[in-house]
This record gives sequence, structure tokens and C-alpha cells, in this order.
Amino acid sequence: MAIPTPNSPKARDIAYNIHPFTNPHRHEEVGPLIIERGEGVYVWDDAGNRYLESLAGLCCVGLGWGEKRLAKVAADQMEKLAYYHSFAHRSHGPAIDLAERLLAIAPEPLEKAFFANSGSEANDTAVKLIWFVNAGRDKPEKRKIITQMKGYHGTTAVSASMTGLSYVHAGFGLPLPGFLHVETPHAYHGAHAGETEEDLATRLAAQLDALIVAEGPETVAAFVAEPVIASGGMIVPPRSYFEKVQAVLKRHDVLMVADEVICGFGRTGRMFGAETFGIRPDIMIVAKQISSAYIPISGVLVSGAFYDGIKAAGDRFGILGTGFTYSAHPVAAAVALETLKIYEERDLVAHAARVGAYMQQRLAELADHPLVGEVRGVGMMAGVELVRDKVGRTNFDPASKVGATCSDMGLKHGLIVRPLSNDTMALSPPLVATEGEIDEMVNSLSAAIDDTARWISEVDPV
Repeated sequence: MAIPTPNSPKARDIAYNIHPFTNPHRHEEVGPLIIERGEGVYVWDDAGNRYLESLAGLCCVGLGWGEKRLAKVAADQMEKLAYYHSFAHRSHGPAIDLAERLLAIAPEPLEKAFFANSGSEANDTAVKLIWFVNAGRDKPEKRKIITQMKGYHGTTAVSASMTGLSYVHAGFGLPLPGFLHVETPHAYHGAHAGETEEDLATRLAAQLDALIVAEGPETVAAFVAEPVIASGGMIVPPRSYFEKVQAVLKRHDVLMVADEVICGFGRTGRMFGAETFGIRPDIMIVAKQISSAYIPISGVLVSGAFYDGIKAAGDRFGILGTGFTYSAHPVAAAVALETLKIYEERDLVAHAARVGAYMQQRLAELADHPLVGEVRGVGMMAGVELVRDKVGRTNFDPASKVGATCSDMGLKHGLIVRPLSNDTMALSPPLVATEGEIDEMVNSLSAAIDDTARWISEVDPV
């Protein structure tokens, strides 16, 4: 990027803003890409350049940009009731309507909803509720939370402790005690020689069982997992993985928490990833596409049995002492409700399944490229992992910035693509994307990978 001129938006951004998941010193050197507007699957920067947004922002703008129905609903609700809270027996129509509609489409056995504002907050809240219920059951020691390496669950102190990515922990003194991580269910890097995916699933379930036994089942409260590990590399688990894992959890009275922040609302080709992978969650976390990211809102959906535990603990301790000023904010709830209506009216889950299958087919064509180690995905989410050695499945040293370079090359071809762990180029376009737009996305990514291969041959990164 060009050096910002004095008093330009780029220069003022550098002067005043701290950016998440960004190296501050590097940001001062290169400045931001400033996005000014969006329409459909495209966004435009302040220089007028158009980009196909292959990650739907952060896997969240399901309806694409410029959905006027959501803007109108937000404006109408602001005029009617711009804000009210949910504390101390207060409620309002949008919160009631959203909870009812959301639970009508949620998988069994989910029956109650608690609203927050982000996936991080919702995961944090889920852990607090689990601790609260177990304390009410006279099992206060049953607090440990098990998650997966490379799984992403947020950035609050608790949700970052759940996250299995070192860059979320570094410098923060995390993870906190009582947060444990098991092996990533990824056959490409994790399967032993001669091991089938079924064998891998069996071995990983046995490892989880052994960990729970070693820690003491009376101390382990929940297992939290994304149906597909998204930010950790778009990793699709072996098909029988969750079936085997849930059998272990049931045996030890450990809750199953499905983090559907990214996988939910059609992303995997079903309404929820739990349906795609046979998960029967005690608790489910939703966010992002619940409002197509037009406004922040998230939810913690719980089973009837778990809610009974909340009621019992509430009687014991006098109150459920958690929540947020903006829990079930009326404008956010109204926008989320309208988003769910649009998904249903336009049959976007079926559309995502159909276009997602085409997307996976087109991306598979990249597997023969000398730089591509694995193409993986399900529905409208995928990862293309770049490797130094295809035969040995050897990744580049992270310091070489191969993934970041490929992302920069993508911009030259009108594509915004995000590099994840192991130089995996992540793709999760808006659910409204057409097959023609998928072609454009894949062709642009292919060109960016070609450019990256030429760059590698010139600089030979370690």
C-alpha cells in the first residue's frame, strides 16, 4: 500500500485507531485499506477499486451488502423503541419474537435463548452459565472446559482461553487455569500413517475420554467445539467424529456445546452445522449471520434440561447475575428477526447448499497446483492450504508470510481473501453469491496463487 499523505483518512486512521488482530508497528508503516461501500458480494475502497469479498467480511455478511429491508427495519425500530433492556423482568416485542423464531428453527433439544452482542460474549456467557448450574447442583468443582487446538471461540479472557490458537494467548497470560485443549480433528496433518478418517475419529474420541478420566469427570464441565473449525484453517472433521465424541461426553456427564458463530444459518449447507455433523447440543452459540452482521447480536441457546438447572441455581443464589446493557437490544433483535425471515423467504439455505457444492467443485480444481497442499471445505466455507512441499505436507515458516503475500496478490486481482493458520486461504462468500460470482472468486484466487508461486521462486522464503 502507498504511504499515506498527511491528513488523509489513512493517516488519521493510523493516528487515532488501534486495530484488532493487527501488528501496530506494521500498521503505522502501511496504513489501512479503507472500504467505503458495498453491494451484493462486492465492496469498494476509497480509491474506487472493486473487490469480491470472498470471506463475507468475517464470515458474517450472509445476505451481502446493501440489503435495504434490514436498513428499513432498523430505522423503523429506532423510531418506535430505540432501546430498552432485559433486566429485572423487562422485555419488548423484538426480543420475544426473535427468541420464538430462533428456537423454532434450532435443533433439538434447545428451548431457551439468552442474547448478547458478540460471539465472544456468548461463549463467555455459556461458560458462566455452566459454572452457575453446576454450583447449583452442588458440583462447584465441575468447571473445566475442554476445546480443540485451532478452535476459535473469541477474545474475552474466558473465550480466548477456550480458543486453541497461540496468537490469541501470547502476551495476555492465557489460557486461564481449567481450560484444556485436545488434538485438532484434521486428517491432512493429524492422521497417522495408514489411518483412515474413521480410525482417526476413534483415536481422538479415545484421547478425549482419557483426558476426562485423567482430570476426573467430576471436574470436567463441558466440551466446546465448532462443527467446522473456521478461523483455525477451515478444518472439516471426520464424519463420525462428533458421534464418537458425544458418546464419551454422555458417559461422563459432560455437556456438548456447539459453537455455531460461523457455521450457523446456512454456511455448511444446512441451517446449522449441528445438523450437518449430527451434533445434539446441550448449548449452542449463535452470532454473525443471525443479523447478516448488519448490527451486533449473539445468542446462547440452551436445552430445557439445562434451563431447569438455571432456574434451580437462580432459586439457590437469588438471581441470575449475568447479562449486558445491550442484551436483546430492540434494534438488533428486529434486524436479526428480519434476517431470519429473508433466509426463509428466499430459501437461502438450499441456495447455499447448491452453490456451495459448485464452489467446492471449482476449488477442487486448484488441488493440482504445485503450491496447494489441500483443498477442504463443506457448503459455502472452504480453505486452500499453501505448502512448501506437497509430498511431505510441509508448511512454510510463518515468518515467510506466504499467506499474507497471497492475500496481497488477491487484491491486485480484485479479490479480498484472508490467510489463516498454515497459510490457508479462507473462503466463505455471502450466501447470496451466484455460480458466476463463484467462478470469478476461484479464477481470481487461482491467479493470486500463481503470482505467489512466482514471488516464492524469486525470494525463496524459508
